[in-house]
Amino acid sequence: MAETTPTPHPATTPPHARGRARTAAFFDLDKTIIATSSAAAFSAPFYRGGLISRTAALRSAYAHFLFMMGGASESQTERLRANLSTLVTGWPVEQVTAIVADTLHQYIDPVVYAEALDLIDAHRSAGRDVIIVSASGSELVAPIASLLGADDYIATHMQIVDGHYTGLIDFYAYGPHKATAIEELAQVCGYDLTASYAYSDSITDAPMLTTVGHAYTVNPDRALRKLAQENHWGILTFRRPVALRRRGRRSALLGGMLLAAGITALFLAMRARRRARQSRSA
Repeated sequence: MAETTPTPHPATTPPHARGRARTAAFFDLDKTIIATSSAAAFSAPFYRGGLISRTAALRSAYAHFLFMMGGASESQTERLRANLSTLVTGWPVEQVTAIVADTLHQYIDPVVYAEALDLIDAHRSAGRDVIIVSASGSELVAPIASLLGADDYIATHMQIVDGHYTGLIDFYAYGPHKATAIEELAQVCGYDLTASYAYSDSITDAPMLTTVGHAYTVNPDRALRKLAQENHWGILTFRRPVALRRRGRRSALLGGMLLAAGITALFLAMRARRRARQSRSA
């Protein structure tokens, strides 16, 4: 299990069996569940598939370096988001989905933290839904969530027209937007957030961590550690990436669960678009 202060002990009796509201465990993805950036992990197969140039691949590698070193400021992160929008304009969604499906086990399978898998298993045993929350695009996050056996996911949604990305972003799952999406998902699914859990490595996810009653930071830098201590959040250390196949793990998502995730994601995207239109007309 993870080295932690304090140690999370998810109750083993399902909430519905105790007559309580449903609860969930919300996990950030990059550097929380996986020891890398999910978007950067696929830069090599996207390059080989002709979607990005060598220059773009090198920029992706640099962005990945900043991310892994914790050196990407908020302004740099925003520029990376803008560059991503420009980069994906015109990409065929079908090709992206196929590349991710074909290379998922090669690039994601070996870098999943064993400690995160232990927590996911513990929360599922306790009857909680497991939700992946990531700023990466839904085409990347959805199959990773399925691989992990998650119940649902929250991710960035790129606008699609005629099977191609337009470069516009319908919903950006970053910073306070993650917290808003969690609150809206809780309303839809009936989650009691005060009894729910959240895990993240990034200080930009402070709004997400403050949304739940049980917040834990993962491998925090100095700033996030200070914030965790001020808010009495747990501090976890994950250091053991392990291949999912070696653990004999298989996707736990069934067809109905995938449908539920798709419906929820569509609901959130539609609400985000509606808010954007209201903001523009105000």
